[in-house]
Amino acid sequence: MRTGSSETYPFTAELTVESYLHGVRIDSFLVRHFRNYTPYRMQRLVRAGQVRIEGVLAKADDRVYRGQSVAVSLIEPPDHLLPPEPRDLEIIFEDSWLIVVNKPPDIVVHPCGNYVTGSLANALQAHFDCQTQLKGLVRPGVVHRLDRLTSGVMVCTKDHLAHRKLSIHFEERRVLKHYIALVHGVIPEDRGEINLPIGEWPAGGTIRMSTAPDAVDARPSRTLFEVLERFHDYTLVRAEPHTGRLHQIRVHLAGIGFPVVADEFYSPASMLRASDLSAGSDAGDEILLSRQALHANSLRFVHPITRELVTFEAPLAADMQRTLDLLRAAHPALSTEPQPVA
Repeated sequence: MRTGSSETYPFTAELTVESYLHGVRIDSFLVRHFRNYTPYRMQRLVRAGQVRIEGVLAKADDRVYRGQSVAVSLIEPPDHLLPPEPRDLEIIFEDSWLIVVNKPPDIVVHPCGNYVTGSLANALQAHFDCQTQLKGLVRPGVVHRLDRLTSGVMVCTKDHLAHRKLSIHFEERRVLKHYIALVHGVIPEDRGEINLPIGEWPAGGTIRMSTAPDAVDARPSRTLFEVLERFHDYTLVRAEPHTGRLHQIRVHLAGIGFPVVADEFYSPASMLRASDLSAGSDAGDEILLSRQALHANSLRFVHPITRELVTFEAPLAADMQRTLDLLRAAHPALSTEPQPVA
């Protein structure tokens, strides 16, 4: 895409039709490139004579074909813009097509339900607006999600082609994901595989999931795990999901009797205090965790544009790191051959 140099409207751009958009309507093509504009707004631009295909004024029902040149003049701002909300981002990697961040706990990925602001997408919109001549030219492309209370590595896209290709990679399970979890109990096996179908909670009326035999619409689910460290009453594990069920790691670990610490749905308590670890008087009754002890540790995938195999890792959030430090100090005898993750 080549763009004009103006910093105000009208803003001009010249585009080339990609192979996968061969035959789509002109408004659909433009919406792919400018995701903060709705089809209605793009139809208005076409009717206003602001779009040309191979130098010829476009009509509302025109279609575009592979390799054609499309020129568009954006004479008004986007009508589907995420409110930009600046905040500090821990950026692990960024290029022209992707951004990889370490998502903090207690932030939703995208506005939803009761969380209409304060999302990661809002923060990314503000970040992208600082990189473009006009606000809203780039919209964060969410290709996967983490639960609000789960921290860790996330990748988002900047353009439509990277979004399409990376979305396909996730859908086809070609992205390798590793999570770190602190669980209740001491897992005896060094590694294992959990094959338990996951369905909706039998009682209904909640987003809880279940591995119980009477779970609703249960589907095959598979998670691999490896023990990293053992403590008195707790185990640190690395989990690798091979399916994509809601709450999969949390439900699977609870299903084999080792729920994730401080999980509001599947753990005995939704909070962990220093006194629970017998960590000594120095830590007192400090609240260590008020969210599930689950962290997305790494992602590995083929870059959707450069086709390079890339791996990104996110250091543990401060609350999980603080908990591990106290556990290691309190129970060094069981921390044999530890494999620290941060």
